Amino acid sequence: MLVETRERKTGERRWLSRHPFLHRLADYYSAPVGQGRSSFGITNYDAMEGRLKRELSAATIAAWAGEEQPLAFGAAQIPIVQSAPFAYPDIDSWLDAALGCAPGDIYSRNTNPTVRVFEEKVRRLEGGDDATSFASGMAAISNTLFALLKPGDRVVSIKDSYGGTSKIFLDILPRINVEVELVDTHDGEALEAAIGQGCSLVYLETPTNPTLKILDLARAVRAARKVGAVTVVDNTFATPVNQRPLDLGVDLVVHSATKFLGGHDDAMGGVLVGQLELVRRVFQYREITGACLSAFAAYLLLRGLKTLDLRVRRQNETALAVARRLADHPRVEAVYYPGLEWHPGHDIARAQMSGYGGVLSFALRGDFDTTKHFLNRLQLAHRAASLGSVNTLAGPPATTSHVECSADERRLLGIPETLVRYSCGVEDASDLIADLEQALAA
Repeated sequence: MLVETRERKTGERRWLSRHPFLHRLADYYSAPVGQGRSSFGITNYDAMEGRLKRELSAATIAAWAGEEQPLAFGAAQIPIVQSAPFAYPDIDSWLDAALGCAPGDIYSRNTNPTVRVFEEKVRRLEGGDDATSFASGMAAISNTLFALLKPGDRVVSIKDSYGGTSKIFLDILPRINVEVELVDTHDGEALEAAIGQGCSLVYLETPTNPTLKILDLARAVRAARKVGAVTVVDNTFATPVNQRPLDLGVDLVVHSATKFLGGHDDAMGGVLVGQLELVRRVFQYREITGACLSAFAAYLLLRGLKTLDLRVRRQNETALAVARRLADHPRVEAVYYPGLEWHPGHDIARAQMSGYGGVLSFALRGDFDTTKHFLNRLQLAHRAASLGSVNTLAGPPATTSHVECSADERRLLGIPETLVRYSCGVEDASDLIADLEQALAA
């Protein structure tokens, strides 16, 4: 996380990162901006990209961001700094670190070296000013909303948000006198009208979970700016490989890092990226609530991030192949995937996304018992409540995205009980299709 330094003799104030892994810290931090360090990060991309004479791709950023300088002990991978407090040789140096006059960490609830590298990778992937991390995706979402909203504020969002997010909108925010208006996700005019009535924050999700609806982010941003509202987008389904909302004018992007960013179903985490001052406000709130990402989880997420581009591109291809096959199957009522040309949001998705993601959903003909029978027969899919993994995952909204909601609430949100959310892994597409066909045939 970034901390404000004391005013330098020149009167200049800068935002600096504290990174104990780096050697020659004094030289690094004393160098002018653009001549050895960036203005707010632990890496100098201007220098690196200048030498290479090209802008780095997402695949390279995922592998190298935060790791360009020599690491402690000559390590080739980011070490796990598994320490709650950080010790100092004397009170003066401790005080300098505590006040932000010198690089250093105090307590891992606030900042941690391993965690900070994870934040830097995601920051660079999304193209934001700053980033801060959390213990889970819902910690990222809830801390962001609670840090930025106060009694009397008004929020505009969509009816198709993730189930946990919907619970915050429907049950928790109204208790603290925050007005919430949820509009039909497919109705761009209704969304513009709701925002136009005035609001403090606009919260969006695209593609949506689990019905893969698409929102026109640029259009929503234009409406939000007219009323001075902060825009927040959940980019978990798309990932920065496929979509960068900040490039479209969005203020903040949130992820459940447990999903595609980590990609291995072995670590939980969340992350927020965006405008410096907004991220700082949320970071200060998170410091107090204590919903911090652990160093070990950060290490696992870093390991996953290095293959993010490879995994997501493979999952994009597989999901499209699976969606096309299911669309022709007689036992499938409907397929929801924005990569299909007849999907209602396809044109918008094609304009604002470079890939359509590794998740699709489909409704079976029959009832919930039909859905259960189908899911129980799958051989190459974990029946589990997550997505974005190297292994395929499948399940109904009743046990995954909207487990917090009743059947009536799911019906009101347009989610049929026969729906299956299917998150493609990195298996061969033909094997997954064969598995789906045998499960549908029984």
